[in-house]
Amino acid sequence: MKVGVLTGGGDAPGLNSAIRAVVKKCEQYGFEAVGIKRGWAGLLELDTTELKYEEIKNIIHRGGTFLKTSRTNPLKISGGIEKASQNFKKLGLDALIAIGGDDTLGVAAALSKAGLNVVGIPKTIDHDVPETEFTIGFDTAVNQAMRLIENLQDTAASHDRVFVVEIMGRHAGWIALYSGIAAGADLILIPEEPFSIKELTDFVKKKIEKEGGQSVVIVVAEGAVITDYKGPIKKDATIDQFGHVRLGGIGEFLAKEIQEATGAETRSAVPAHAIRGGPPTALDRFVSTRLGLAAVDLIKEGKFGYMVALRCGEIVSVPLAKATGRTKTVSKELYEEAKVFFK
Repeated sequence: MKVGVLTGGGDAPGLNSAIRAVVKKCEQYGFEAVGIKRGWAGLLELDTTELKYEEIKNIIHRGGTFLKTSRTNPLKISGGIEKASQNFKKLGLDALIAIGGDDTLGVAAALSKAGLNVVGIPKTIDHDVPETEFTIGFDTAVNQAMRLIENLQDTAASHDRVFVVEIMGRHAGWIALYSGIAAGADLILIPEEPFSIKELTDFVKKKIEKEGGQSVVIVVAEGAVITDYKGPIKKDATIDQFGHVRLGGIGEFLAKEIQEATGAETRSAVPAHAIRGGPPTALDRFVSTRLGLAAVDLIKEGKFGYMVALRCGEIVSVPLAKATGRTKTVSKELYEEAKVFFK
């Protein structure tokens, strides 16, 4: 049996661990493993590489994806699904493992519906894929963001400054919430909980008056919603093949508003892609490995059209159709727990 594996969308720490596990398990079952480069672009262009465990066994500690990735979307290319299906057959593939977030898995679901043998593995630092408690890269991103916030807290305290830290999170505030709580941020703003500029500036004023200083650290997700501002704050009008605008700038925008309203010296910081790079944490390496092994087991069982997932410590499988097309967001109850610290 010939098994293809690709990584699509944004890179994430732990991808190499999953690929490594896929290749090892394939060799155990006597399957041939083929790497498809640059995500769906590689399938459309027949850009592949042979994978041997002995040649890649030491990639587990590396961040990113050695197969490379792209945001190419066959669904947005005329005849894209048909060409992907044809190339699947040209390559002699018996099955394909797609590692990615909602966009990549959405394409995988479409290919599955078209009759191809596809299995998915959830990957996204945003942690917004439903039906699973784990997505590759999230734990590392949270830890990276936490340390950066902690570093800024030292600077904020030393200079009596207000810092607004802008963290990745288009529609879901998981990274901002986890890293903000872990670092002891004074306030966390996420897409799921809209806020007004007045609410924000009043909070900062009260915080400064209460503590007799100006050291305040606010964490904001890039897609956070401001009730008195029309639409998300964007870097530019660029839209990728999955229909996503390029967000960014909310941290700088809020910093200016805070300084004007309070008079406190306010700075913004944007870790951006720095939190998605670097060596994966032990948790990302370990669970990614389990997911990679489980994906090959599904192929051996002939169970296609499914995504492997983590639930209560156990690896399970869920239909791709059920795991795509919607976003897992932070619940109101969870955010209410966090608000205990926003006083």
